[in-house]
Amino acid sequence: MADTMQGLKRTHYCGEVLPSLIGETVVVTGWVQKTRDLGNLVFIDLRDRTGIVQLAFNDGTQREIFEKAAAARAEFVLMAKGLVRRRESVNTEIPTGEVEVYVDDLRVLAKSQTPPFEIVNDTNVKEELRLKYRYLDLRRPVMQNAIMMRHKIVKVARDYYDNNGFLEIETPILIKSTPEGARDYLVPSRVHPGKFFALPQSPQLYKQILMLSGYDRYMQIARCFRDEDLRADRQPEFTQIDLEMSFVDEEDVMTVNEGFVKEVFHKVLSVEVKTPFKRLCYDEAMSRYGSDKPDTRFGLELVDLSDLLKNCEFKVFAGALAEGGSVRGINVKGAAATLTRKEIDKLTDFVKTYRTKGLAFTRLTAEAESSSYEKFLTEEEKTAIRTALGAETGDVLLLVADSKNKVVFDSLGALRSHLARKLDLIQPGTFDFLWVTDFPMYEWSEEENRFMAMHHPFTSPKLEDLDKMASGDLGHVYARAYDMVLNGTELGGGSIRINDPDIQSKVFSALGFTEEEAQERFGFLLNAFQYGVPPHGGMAYGLDRLVMLMLGKDSIKDVIAFPKVQNSSELMTMCPSAVEEKNLRELSIAVTATEEE
Repeated sequence: MADTMQGLKRTHYCGEVLPSLIGETVVVTGWVQKTRDLGNLVFIDLRDRTGIVQLAFNDGTQREIFEKAAAARAEFVLMAKGLVRRRESVNTEIPTGEVEVYVDDLRVLAKSQTPPFEIVNDTNVKEELRLKYRYLDLRRPVMQNAIMMRHKIVKVARDYYDNNGFLEIETPILIKSTPEGARDYLVPSRVHPGKFFALPQSPQLYKQILMLSGYDRYMQIARCFRDEDLRADRQPEFTQIDLEMSFVDEEDVMTVNEGFVKEVFHKVLSVEVKTPFKRLCYDEAMSRYGSDKPDTRFGLELVDLSDLLKNCEFKVFAGALAEGGSVRGINVKGAAATLTRKEIDKLTDFVKTYRTKGLAFTRLTAEAESSSYEKFLTEEEKTAIRTALGAETGDVLLLVADSKNKVVFDSLGALRSHLARKLDLIQPGTFDFLWVTDFPMYEWSEEENRFMAMHHPFTSPKLEDLDKMASGDLGHVYARAYDMVLNGTELGGGSIRINDPDIQSKVFSALGFTEEEAQERFGFLLNAFQYGVPPHGGMAYGLDRLVMLMLGKDSIKDVIAFPKVQNSSELMTMCPSAVEEKNLRELSIAVTATEEE
């Protein structure tokens, strides 16, 4: 039978037992990190969320307590009372390394089986095993630090926005399904057979209604859900720092949020962020970096070579240009020695995953020059390309041509980031912020064969583009939208919203909604818009991404307590799972297909 805590109460966390407590009696609790039995001496490293402290036992220790200490194994839960004294052998790697607790009372509160992996930071086991035993993985100091940092970031957010006049208001989790974009998670209603709630992809409509209701400034740490395929930085359920403001324009929203970023980095990381942030319009970001969330910590900027090659007879280039596409390239300065032909072949395979047909190259070494395309060009075209890209001996020129500019941008945008990591072009510990502004209002969907809202249908178009929208020139309508980017990752995004019912109706019409469809999906919002809507705008941060980037992690799974895996399942509880037939009958649901089928 396990011991109890009766008669003892913890006085200090393990990480708080410092030299200032020498000579004092303390009570500490935690898990056994490791036990060292030296015969007449036993040492236990006791761990809690604050750190490790050494417990000491010797031949002067009461025999029963000594034997209990010798029998302690990894992950046993202990409570120990004793005298803080200076250690004979100092451990300079931990804050408590100068002292130890000489124990005179030891309680074994719980025993543990041998864990499937060691509870250390540098555990070398598969992620699947760690997620299956997530309760053990969460004991690792690196995981506990991430979760505690997440708490600090949330606290700073709440305090900052409170100090700036925002009210934290909760919005519903069970809402109306308004599918436009990612798939909703649906929840069947028992009391309304055949009808469904949806889990919110964002609090978008409710926070706009709060502005209409006169609350002026809203924020929320909001749980959101999207039924879509996972990436390294995306989960089916995630958390947003969500906010909305009335009587503002883009400058107001960006300024208050630059202030938040400045404060959270200062208070959590002691890093001073320079404001205001750099700004790039969407078109410039795509043209220079091939991405609407560019990493500007390094160069490798794209150069448009299309005009130089407009009379080119090389079929690869000429064909792309004839179909309205482009030819663009980057110069990887001084990389000829590293980027051998074999390495360039690997880069070709890499860009093909972005639907381009290949990667053209010129490699300029001191010994020789080689190129996959220059022999097909005139001397003038060859010289023009080299000049435009600033080519010198030692450089490698990499070109992509395609009939679709999106393919060119996606390929070269991903390639420049891949090369920056491969060639160590990024200075560690750098936080590079910028705003990307003036996004297109609409983007063409090959799958839907129609224009869709690039952000969401409540984003305000630029007023000077309303005529283009009326004439059906949707590809040239721009939005009052803005994204905050950090180190090539979208940290948050938002827009000024539509507050004119007539403009909102025109946007719905441009998206192909009839008046009846718009009323069916968004009638409550359209009706509310008849009662005086203030100009308003806002944005939302991905909290998981923010924590990930601040801690330098590669995946948001490393900063979420209980994340999902690639197929949206959770390995610890093995959800989703089947439910009993009677539950389905209550919900008027029939299952027509199962995973096994």
